[in-house]
Amino acid sequence: MAKPGKTGISRIIDATRYSIQGLKAAWKNEAAFRQELMLALVGIPLAYWLAESKFEFLWLILPLFLIIVAELTNSAIEAAIDRIGDEHHELAGRAKDIGSSLVFVCLLLLAVVWGVVLFW
Repeated sequence: MAKPGKTGISRIIDATRYSIQGLKAAWKNEAAFRQELMLALVGIPLAYWLAESKFEFLWLILPLFLIIVAELTNSAIEAAIDRIGDEHHELAGRAKDIGSSLVFVCLLLLAVVWGVVLFW
């Protein structure tokens, strides 16, 4: 019989520690993550200043968070593929390209949302 995993607060503490380790690894190893995090750290106060309501503020910051989520996903995909090997494979390249497009679409969303909220 399999040993049951941690539950309750100890599981939450472990999950939080793993999440922080992941953020540190992304910061250390991914220049794009650092750049996009800096964009968010500038964009969130700017959104607060520019927004005319709390809903505008939420609309302005949502794509900033989505960019971070997309970059973390893309970095995880790339790390997993790089772990498998460094030889070129069509599927590995496709996975990396699709992960990159995830970030690109979120950046487009940022431009559209900020354009609509601020200029329409």
